[in-house]
Amino acid sequence: MAFDSFRDFLIALENAGELTRVAPPIATELEITELADREMKQPGGGRALLIEKPTVNGQITPFPVAINAFGSHRRMAMSLGASSVEAVAAELGSLMKAKPPMGLRAAIKLLGTALELRHARPKMVKDGPCKEVVHKFDPVPAAKAWPREGPPSNPPGSLSPPSVSQPQAWPTLLNLPIQKCWPLDGGRFITLPGVVTRDPDTGERNVGMYRLQIYDERTTGMHWQLQKVGARHGRRYYETGTRMPVAIFLGGDPVFTFCATAPLPDGLDEFLLAGYLRKQSVELVKCETNDLEVPANADFVIEGYVDPREPLRMEGPFGDHTGYYSLADLYPVFHLTALTHRREAVYPATIVGRPPMEDFYLGSASARLFLPIFKMNFPEIVDLALPAEGVFHNLVFVSIRKSYPLQAYKIMHGLWGMGQMMFTKYIVVVDADVNVHNTSEVLFHLCANTDPQRDCLFTRGPADVLDHATSEFAAGSKLGIDATAKLPGEGFKREWPPLIRMDEGVKQKVDALLSGKTR
Repeated sequence: MAFDSFRDFLIALENAGELTRVAPPIATELEITELADREMKQPGGGRALLIEKPTVNGQITPFPVAINAFGSHRRMAMSLGASSVEAVAAELGSLMKAKPPMGLRAAIKLLGTALELRHARPKMVKDGPCKEVVHKFDPVPAAKAWPREGPPSNPPGSLSPPSVSQPQAWPTLLNLPIQKCWPLDGGRFITLPGVVTRDPDTGERNVGMYRLQIYDERTTGMHWQLQKVGARHGRRYYETGTRMPVAIFLGGDPVFTFCATAPLPDGLDEFLLAGYLRKQSVELVKCETNDLEVPANADFVIEGYVDPREPLRMEGPFGDHTGYYSLADLYPVFHLTALTHRREAVYPATIVGRPPMEDFYLGSASARLFLPIFKMNFPEIVDLALPAEGVFHNLVFVSIRKSYPLQAYKIMHGLWGMGQMMFTKYIVVVDADVNVHNTSEVLFHLCANTDPQRDCLFTRGPADVLDHATSEFAAGSKLGIDATAKLPGEGFKREWPPLIRMDEGVKQKVDALLSGKTR
């Protein structure tokens, strides 16, 4: 199912009993965070919230704020237009396993699978709802050349928020209901953007999600991290010294948000995945002030550029998904050239912090959806989970059908070599019969089946730039733990005992007794 707007998605959530409207005025400064954090900590992720009267500096903004819209397994599935994320994963898995047909019946079945892709490729349109209101800005004067250590109001490592000028007459970035999430944040941050960039060499598009700190009415920070595709595109522009076009969109079909967070291989268009998931081509419209394309049904589009000739500027601190503040650091500056939006736009937002949070469900959906791809590379994998306590990718549980010695170590090395799995600090490998989505069950097998010296593997590799615990920036160590039953050849020289299990006949007899079916 494809949604024509983020508002349509919220209406579907409300009809399903998954949304709560908040009528009183709520400040975008800290108050929305406190309200949303309490809701996200409810069993199962609570409900989505629609803040009908968000305020900026005490003034009610014309746009409501939606938050926690992806914060449950059910809402995550609804955002993908499906009954469950598992159903989408199974469908993608069948597509990945498609083989050349060996007969007429197989050919018809394969054709049916191929037809599911008929709407995957995005298509260009001349106009769209995202341009119902268009605000263009005069060319920006030469930017101030901040010293490389950052503006005086926010020195390196400081947790003190920099001063921010008062909002100007509409429209500017200061008037949108952009949150200041946590007390020590460096300012207001856009937290749920789709950031569109293009490789200057190949022309390949990327849609990523990078937080944007509001500096003033016309500029933001551009927090694309070292290993992200957007940062790679940026480095090419910096090498040539040419101005880099950037487009940022918010809202539209919620599947766009998921695709912006999905760990796709470099060069694979996120709008192609979005078209496949929504079973309808993504309609794209050209920006007003650059040559990039954005979803025609987006709620907001923020157009602009990054100038490689401009010194980097201090961005942060920011209360991050690690549960701690990521410290201020130097990042490129984004300049606004146009702001377009729907007349009845909804501003989508999220917060990150100590888990569980909304991002847990986005991360879990990615893990479920891309599990078939992992299985293509490692057919012994049964299941994979990213526990909430691991804040996205710090901790991974994986179950395997083990058939030879040291197979668990093969899986560890393989996963660390796959995309964003390079950031995983801890991988625990268990046997096929262990439910990796039950943390208690995994911990039981970890404690029961391991000898720490024999079954632990330390290695080094890239680390998340937001990880404050590593001794070096963006580089750290990894720990793999083999919690599977041991085979000969793995250093275990005794007989491995069986796991305690009751006889099935006895279990059935007691089941009948407790249900009252026997005397």
